[in-house]
Amino acid sequence: MVRKLFELWKDWQEIRSRAANVLAMNQRNLNFIYPHNPRRHFPLADDKLLTKELMVKAGVPVPATYASYSSFYELRNLEQELSGYGDFVIKPSKGSGGGGIIVITSRQGSNWIGPSGKRYSITELRKHISDIIFGVYSFDLSDRVIIEERVQQNEEMTQLSPTGLADVRVILFNHHPVLSMTRIPTLASQGRANLHQGAIGIGINMESGTTTHAILNNEPITAHPDTGLALIGRQIPYWSDILRISRLAAEAVPLKYLGVDISISKKGPVLLEINVRPGLQIQNANLTGLRHRLESIRQPRP
Repeated sequence: MVRKLFELWKDWQEIRSRAANVLAMNQRNLNFIYPHNPRRHFPLADDKLLTKELMVKAGVPVPATYASYSSFYELRNLEQELSGYGDFVIKPSKGSGGGGIIVITSRQGSNWIGPSGKRYSITELRKHISDIIFGVYSFDLSDRVIIEERVQQNEEMTQLSPTGLADVRVILFNHHPVLSMTRIPTLASQGRANLHQGAIGIGINMESGTTTHAILNNEPITAHPDTGLALIGRQIPYWSDILRISRLAAEAVPLKYLGVDISISKKGPVLLEINVRPGLQIQNANLTGLRHRLESIRQPRP
């Protein structure tokens, strides 16, 4: 009986320790986002075209931009301009959560084809692009459209993520990588790497780049729900390059608390975007909190 009580006490102490280390939303906002990310610099992260311009100057690899549109008049030659590309991605410059993104993998006759086989006519693409410009995916604020290179995913990541493009999110504070996870699309998430839409979050050991713990809808899992592939103990390719690129990206902007999203192409890692308000589910994916890790990093004097 005494031994059982002791074990229960140890479990309770561990739970208390983990709970104390969890970074809550208010703590994140008040202690890290507001003091270290001046609001006037938010557009550098929120506007993907601005982000890409900064990253190119800093030597950070990004998908090539084929075209951009900011007015309906510019769409008059859309079919001719898109016909020069066999595959591409359409995305809003100021969108979030994957909203408004269309991936085109090929063209058949007068239609463009998405990864699921969905067909898009030029009329449908023009309407979608018009919706982006009108602000449908950016809180009713006028926006710009990006037509960019489609990332051809690395073979190892395709094995792990066969239903869509995975990414690796790295949280950085004062240019130091603090915590990371890879977000794996599923059939339920319709190929999107968004945890709220049903993607998998897998924690990554920061030193080795191996996967440690996985969640789906905030519940722990060990295998991919669609393929049965084991998720734990896998090596993320190009791990040292991912950390190097995340640091370069953080150093390129006057923002000190960031989430950096990187995908792994056949040629290596490429940055997709940066985020000044990265979510907190990364703690669940890693089964560890952010607070102590962030507090251990020396904060600059104001």
